[in-house]
Amino acid sequence: MEIRPARPDAAAAIWSILEPVIRAGETYTLDRTMGEAEALAYWLGPDKETFVAEADGAILGTAYMRPNQGGGGAHICNCGFMTAASATGRGVARAMGLHALAHARRRGYRGMQFNFVVSSNERAVRLWQSLGFAVVGRLPGAFRHPRLGEVDALVMFQAL
Repeated sequence: MEIRPARPDAAAAIWSILEPVIRAGETYTLDRTMGEAEALAYWLGPDKETFVAEADGAILGTAYMRPNQGGGGAHICNCGFMTAASATGRGVARAMGLHALAHARRRGYRGMQFNFVVSSNERAVRLWQSLGFAVVGRLPGAFRHPRLGEVDALVMFQAL
């Protein structure tokens, strides 16, 4: 599997990953009715470095990295990750996470923070903890899950 910067010709493949995650509304705070143009503008925005995970010519996942805050907080990065449903359980998210950690170190970031990990997204929580992230905050009932109701959101952090 190769992790590389996203090129403009990857937009359709990225949308094919984003759309079902957005529509499900279970893991991201994005509007479930968000359209393709708006979603791609968000994910590929100029404030982000966007990457794709590719194997055998197919894009299996996508991730972005950006400063978590401006000014005095710009030394900590924030990332988002999505994996194609067809690639679940194949190590795509782990590969993207490892790539992001190495890339963040190369960029000189001093830490990586996930601001809002939905607590019911147990696979993601386990993955990030296995990669060295700690839960440093809990926001009680901060996410309205479409099936589970209000669930907690976690703030996760790793010093780099």
